[in-house]
Amino acid sequence: TTAAEVTDATTEAPADTPTEAPTEAPTEPETEEETTVKVIYETVQNPVAPAGADPWVVRHGDKYYYCYSSPVWFFGGVGVAEIPSIHKVSTEGGSQVYTAPTEEGADLSHSFEYWAPELHYIQGEWYIYVACDDGHNETHRMYVLKGTTQNPTDPFEYVGQITDPSGKWAIDGSVVEIKGGLYFIWSGWEGDVNVAQHIYIAHMSDPWTIDSERVMLSTPEYAWEKNGEPLINEGPTALYHDGKTFIVYSASGSWLDDYCLGMLTLTGDNPMDPACWQKSDTPVFEKRFGTCFGPGHASFTTAVDGSLWMIYHGNLQSGTGWEGRSIWISPVTFDKDGNPEFGKPQKEVQFPVRVETE
Repeated sequence: TTAAEVTDATTEAPADTPTEAPTEAPTEPETEEETTVKVIYETVQNPVAPAGADPWVVRHGDKYYYCYSSPVWFFGGVGVAEIPSIHKVSTEGGSQVYTAPTEEGADLSHSFEYWAPELHYIQGEWYIYVACDDGHNETHRMYVLKGTTQNPTDPFEYVGQITDPSGKWAIDGSVVEIKGGLYFIWSGWEGDVNVAQHIYIAHMSDPWTIDSERVMLSTPEYAWEKNGEPLINEGPTALYHDGKTFIVYSASGSWLDDYCLGMLTLTGDNPMDPACWQKSDTPVFEKRFGTCFGPGHASFTTAVDGSLWMIYHGNLQSGTGWEGRSIWISPVTFDKDGNPEFGKPQKEVQFPVRVETE
């Protein structure tokens, strides 16, 4: 391990000078001690989990939770595991927090193909947003589950479908908070045919209800977004920094080496106006030959020292598609203008494992 030291010297205003002579000899003023903060790093090898896709890791207080499809992606359900750190992603010890109905006579519209569940803490409650269907991809829609306690590894209850008035195909739903308002972002079809997936946004009246029409924010338009068919923009996730709001999304076919990340930056006042978003014209994170192929579908959270990290899936071997995906981590920094810089996939990262104060 290695340690980085930061000195935090604080000062206080001196005590008022007495107006009368003291009856006792004055004491020497106390010398303030400097506080030294040591961040202890550990060399971590990527991938941090040998198998996995669409990883969603959230930090709540000093705890980390990993939300995943369970028991397997086709048969419906969601699991949540408390994990010790971002670099130790695992389903081990996790809880099956929701199991879809499959019994005879049950409503099977939301019983299969649970994709990319996301765990969010909103307005004092836990929610899970997940795409599921009746066993046929064309019926994929977004659904909401609500926690029954303040512990997200406890059971969740079914709330219902979350949809805009169009009711079209939808996956990869997430929530972005902007100026106190809630907005739902997701990947969807414009019509009823699987030709292309676009990124949509709609306003929410509460964590389980959309109360506006959908607005398309991004469509596959650049060459790096158009590898594979159908054309794909998917996996939108909010990222915040210094008053700025970003949406990081995945582009091109998720089964290809060319799967990558793009980004939208909110530059105006109205998040429902596509003109208020600026789209990156190049990938912000992409494959690195000899290291990682098809990196995408990211989530973001902070390490113990407050640094921002991205958790994503990628492939060690070229051409291994969905079966070859594993879970990776990467640090995120910011430039002088407050815009995120994602760097390149690394097989080895220096990860902050604890903070010591002296």
